[in-house]
Amino acid sequence: MLAHLTGDEIVALVRRVFQPRAADTALAVLVDLPDTTSPDVPAWTARRRMAESWVGELRRLRAHHGLDVRLVACRNTRANNAPLPDHAWIVPGERLPDHADRLAPEAAEPLEHLFARTPLWLAPTQFSMTAPLKLAATRHPLRGATMPGFSTAMVPALRLDYAVIRRRVERLKTWLDVADHATLDLVADGRPHRLMLDLRHRHGHASTGCFPQPGMVGNLPSGEAYIVPYEGEYDRDPSRSEGELPVQLGDEVVVYTVRGNRAVGVQGEGPAARAEAELIAREPGYANLAELGLGVLAELGVKPVGELLLDEKLGLHVAFGRSDHFGGITGPSCFSSPDRAVHLDRVYLPQTQPRVRVAVVDLVLEEGGDTVPLMRDGRYVVPLD
Repeated sequence: MLAHLTGDEIVALVRRVFQPRAADTALAVLVDLPDTTSPDVPAWTARRRMAESWVGELRRLRAHHGLDVRLVACRNTRANNAPLPDHAWIVPGERLPDHADRLAPEAAEPLEHLFARTPLWLAPTQFSMTAPLKLAATRHPLRGATMPGFSTAMVPALRLDYAVIRRRVERLKTWLDVADHATLDLVADGRPHRLMLDLRHRHGHASTGCFPQPGMVGNLPSGEAYIVPYEGEYDRDPSRSEGELPVQLGDEVVVYTVRGNRAVGVQGEGPAARAEAELIAREPGYANLAELGLGVLAELGVKPVGELLLDEKLGLHVAFGRSDHFGGITGPSCFSSPDRAVHLDRVYLPQTQPRVRVAVVDLVLEEGGDTVPLMRDGRYVVPLD
């Protein structure tokens, strides 16, 4: 199977993802550039070359889609889901600078101005821009597909049957919408741990890979349903999320103690445990449990590639940090500074966390307390089709 999309496949992708209408006159391909603080790496270089080739193919095939295709560059955000820079550059031609310092200051445009006049956005970036682009879409009639960390290894996931994916994630969303709470039984190095996530006062989301309406922004490749656990913002109604969440970080397993939907302690004696304990003490926003995610692509034969963009779509994941872009209350102001805002997923797959096993995942519904048995031994046991 080809590792690169052909020109016709790129055009078909744009049509499937955005379903452009007559009023949609322009598409921006947004790329972040390395700088001294965040230096270049080979995968980043390859992604920029890919973005250049996509722009070239889309311009060559303009008669097939009718869009003015813009190559837009900006300085990188230095962290996933940190606020966007104020300015960006429309790059003449099809060749990006290799460093942010080579962008001419006099050619900069306010990014908000570009948002106002560009309805469609593809963002194959190094750092995730999903959160800030979701918020930008509340101010402007844009829609966007974010592709942080995208590589050619993910191309097969763009060729899947997205009608099947949509059907599966929307079914999961219907259960998340009416769930009172979720229970996660995880086994780390033979030791059981249970986490209860409070899902009251929230609605689920379905990441289908299709963004036909203004205001819609999400990942591509897609394939998950997700929800923000209740963070306790209502008076006299604290979050009930509590328990233990084990996470394998490198060769070390750390266990977070959770109360009130926040990591309040870290069990472990190794350097990763010490670093995480320092981080949750220093960054209150990071300690927030921001997402319960349920990916479906593993059921379609997709394998992890070592990048969150794809790997989180394969199965269970739990995120720490920012939640405001998903309907929660934790945003950049909850961190020590806005540029430290993050949304970080921990993905539970044998390939990514071999020492942690997903034993049981259940949803307990609001009406009557019925239980939906979602997962056993890391695989869905409830019919999704």
